[in-house]
Amino acid sequence: MQRGKYNRRIVLQRREAGRAPSGQPINAWVDVARPWARVRGENGKEFIAADRETAESDVSLRIRYRTDVTAAWRVIYRGQPCDIKAVLPDEARRQHVDLVVTIGASKG
Repeated sequence: MQRGKYNRRIVLQRREAGRAPSGQPINAWVDVARPWARVRGENGKEFIAADRETAESDVSLRIRYRTDVTAAWRVIYRGQPCDIKAVLPDEARRQHVDLVVTIGASKG
């Protein structure tokens, strides 16, 4: 594994249910880990949504192998929340996991 190419710090987050002081149920994003990642590709598109021009980019982020990440989680990359579209683990060698994320659209 080439450690020098893992040069971007990202944050992995998952939703966690809880209760506000008022008793209202809340779902909040909670930090799970802050791994180093390698950016492996980026492509983008622009489109019109709700009468606004919107841009989205798909990026592949490679992190060290772990088994707990799911597409229900999200990534904070360059300070922006990004939806995880696909989790692609290297099952043969168990060295890395590729996360395909969308920048510009978030689960909220």
